Amino acid sequence: METISYKLPVFEGPLDLLLYLVQKNKLNIYDIPIAEVLEQYLDTIRQMQETDMEVATEFLDMAARLVHIKSTMLLPRHEEETEQLKRELTGELIEYQLCQQIARQMATGYLGGLLFVREPTEIEPDMTYRRQHAATELADAYLAAAGRGKRRLPPSPQVFSRIVSHPIVSVSSRIVTVLRRLKEQDRVRYTALFENAESRSELVAIFLALLELMKAKRIFVSGEGEEAEVQALSGAATNEEFVSDFD
Repeated sequence: METISYKLPVFEGPLDLLLYLVQKNKLNIYDIPIAEVLEQYLDTIRQMQETDMEVATEFLDMAARLVHIKSTMLLPRHEEETEQLKRELTGELIEYQLCQQIARQMATGYLGGLLFVREPTEIEPDMTYRRQHAATELADAYLAAAGRGKRRLPPSPQVFSRIVSHPIVSVSSRIVTVLRRLKEQDRVRYTALFENAESRSELVAIFLALLELMKAKRIFVSGEGEEAEVQALSGAATNEEFVSDFD
């Protein structure tokens, strides 16, 4: 068989490529030498990949199909299966070839020796609405339309209530709370200081208050995890002047 040129045409599909190989090498379409066609088919795909041409999955599917036909030819007692596979492939190629011929004739404006031209026909559109709707479907459509109208309105203040209405918990107020707690008890479990917190802001404020008290050397934290305890240093729990600075 003749070696394929490196400058490849653009193929519309695997049948287009197979028909190109058959016609290029002047093969009998009713008795295609599968082994030779397979070799050139795979070589064409490799060249398409080397030139960065997109190789669609359908090209690879056809390659697998040709490999399967060649495999059945090499196996004993598979002549009937091989012939059936070859007949199916040949039939598809013949149909594709006929479609190409008709497409070329129609492109010239002639088909079977007759001029093939048709002027566009003006068709008045039928605007009658013939769909039947259940009552629930109409109700859902109305609610959806009403919802779209509401989405065009500015958001209500309630939408932002969870963002702007949270009370601000100051660190100084939590410092006072911790010192007064330590005034009542010498030692307090670290986690117990967070148990009654009502918001994330309060949790953060308590934590920052503990850091400030440790920095001021007013408390001491010992232990780890659930066993951690907060203890007032000497004079811290009874120092009302220090408490009044934050009260």
